[in-house]
Amino acid sequence: MPADPFGLLRDLAEMPERGLRNLIGQPRIRLAVTGLTRAGKTVFLTAMVANLLAAGRGRRTLPQLEQAAGGRLRGVRLVPSASEALPRFDVEAHLAALAADPPAWPGRTDDLSTLEVTLDLERGSSLGSLLGGLIGRRTVTLELLDYPGEWLLDLPMLDQDYAEWSAEALRRLRRAEASTAAHEFLAWAEALPAGTAADEALARRGHALYRDALRECRDRLGFRFLQPGRVLNPGPRGETPLLWFFPLPHPRGGGLAGLLAERHAAYVAAQRADFFEPFFRRFDRQVVLVDVLGALHAGQAAFEDTAEALAAIAGALRHGGGWLDWLTGAGISRIAFAATKADHVPARQRDALAALLGHLVAGPQGRAGEAGVPTSVHALASLRCTQDDVAMLDGRPVAAVRGLLLANGRSAKVYPGEIPLRPPEPGFWEHGFFEMPEFQPPRLDAAGGSGVPHLGLDALLAALIGDLL
Repeated sequence: MPADPFGLLRDLAEMPERGLRNLIGQPRIRLAVTGLTRAGKTVFLTAMVANLLAAGRGRRTLPQLEQAAGGRLRGVRLVPSASEALPRFDVEAHLAALAADPPAWPGRTDDLSTLEVTLDLERGSSLGSLLGGLIGRRTVTLELLDYPGEWLLDLPMLDQDYAEWSAEALRRLRRAEASTAAHEFLAWAEALPAGTAADEALARRGHALYRDALRECRDRLGFRFLQPGRVLNPGPRGETPLLWFFPLPHPRGGGLAGLLAERHAAYVAAQRADFFEPFFRRFDRQVVLVDVLGALHAGQAAFEDTAEALAAIAGALRHGGGWLDWLTGAGISRIAFAATKADHVPARQRDALAALLGHLVAGPQGRAGEAGVPTSVHALASLRCTQDDVAMLDGRPVAAVRGLLLANGRSAKVYPGEIPLRPPEPGFWEHGFFEMPEFQPPRLDAAGGSGVPHLGLDALLAALIGDLL
């Protein structure tokens, strides 16, 4: 991605402040959080903030992060809102929803939001103690940025022209399962002759059919690799004319193809200028949440679509790290991928879940940590809803989980099936034995004073920010 000159100037202007903050032990880190659909980003951020605040009060909510801090964490506080242009992530409202009777899962993300958290730490070295006497405790400020996962899927588009994007988008829609959901759009688009004249009514009709096809692929089939992301999640401004384009079987030349190519180029330029340059390029650390279990449950086509989306995202994230980022100190320096809802499988299967995600992130070329960006993979339950148990299957005991079902509030013991260590062979899908129930969240204290029960949140945070502590 070519650098925006104004973004470069901003990065250069920030260099002295960044360097001074690091020198005196007061770093400021932009930690971005996103995830593919239904991965649980809002719950993740709520649980992370609640557990950080509790850890700052001496609760043992994040032991691995506290270990990374060397036992020097002395306090955590939310930074009051000032004059930010972005909405504030409403952690209090989300905790209130989880404290309701019955508790409710928070709603999904449809826009950028931000929240700042400051960690106070004792200084460790003798030099640090001297600095501490002069300027006080060491602080690490985390600027948390929450953004819709659909927007991340546009990242690979930045390096594609309209013809390249059309070919890839149509290839995905023509796969057997997707073609049924996209049948009306595909039949309409393929009936258009090459060289069709530019016509606004045709463009609007094609966009509407394409949008409906993407929604069907998402809602009925569980697909994730659907572009442009703002067709499915346009944000608070709603749908704009910039979105009125779609892939064509004959994408080159003038007429309708030329019109759609212009809109594709304008959309990519707008995404670059409005999101990727001012926000994405300035993230220091990135969390990507993935509902791997949901993809397994949805079947082979949805799983393979999720795998392709993850490989594309991981490749695009690794695409950064050029010399301008090195010069200015900008760009993502650590990435964590996390398979969420790990409490839906028993303890002995969580390592398999993380291993499976690792294969998906590496992609077909096996390049999980390319370009020198440290990349970690985790199995995570931001809010633990179950306990491990034992069930009987065909007269033999098997590891299971027990929790309250979301549908009726009744306690249920579930054997979910076996998680494969790597992308499954075709025989895995023939049995259809993998079960994925929805569990009710545990009822929490609205103030979040004791933290939030979780699995693996501390390990993920230690991998992401432990080097700063």
